[in-house]
Amino acid sequence: MKRILRVLVPAAFLLIAPTFLQAVDDFQVTGNVTEKTADSITVMKGKERFQIAIDKDTKMTGDVKVGGKVTIKYKMHASSIEAKEAAAKEAKPAKK
Repeated sequence: MKRILRVLVPAAFLLIAPTFLQAVDDFQVTGNVTEKTADSITVMKGKERFQIAIDKDTKMTGDVKVGGKVTIKYKMHASSIEAKEAAAKEAKPAKK
């Protein structure tokens, strides 16, 4: 029994580990293409508009054209972060 556990526990870890190591910034949107340029694609999903940057490394399969329906998988990452000081609370005038 102990031998089985010694084999199963590491095997289970190897199967589950990729799930935990997967980045949290993976997103997906499906909608109609409203605009496509050399460096971006715009998709409408309902009333929401998604404009996503594309580059030479973006993999595209099929004929991606305006009016067509696409599914885009994308990642978000910060390009810069600037800390701001908390705004001082305005003093409320005293009631008379």
